[in-house]
Amino acid sequence: MASTLEFVEYVAEQLHEAGNISYKKLFGEYGLWCDGKFFGTVEGNQFYVKMTQAGHEMMPEAVPAAPHGGRPGMYLVEELEDTAFLKELTERTLMELPEPKVKSGKRKQVSNS
Repeated sequence: MASTLEFVEYVAEQLHEAGNISYKKLFGEYGLWCDGKFFGTVEGNQFYVKMTQAGHEMMPEAVPAAPHGGRPGMYLVEELEDTAFLKELTERTLMELPEPKVKSGKRKQVSNS
């Protein structure tokens, strides 16, 4: 079941205290960014955050999940009402994730041969 835009907007609103939350379609579902850094997804109307030590500490019972296939790399976040918890989880997760790669702006040259 694909996620609804209403649910994605709800999750983004619940996370807004952590920073500038944005989302966009990603492989038929939605990717979530905070201040430009990718940190989670909404898939099947469920919120997933990238696996980090902080996530494990804050949700010790969470089982690694692979909501979009492949190997497990996310945790399902079931507590969506506690905005203080979501803020801390997001902030701590972001601290452990690498900075986004800066795009070089170089474009491939096409020859006119």
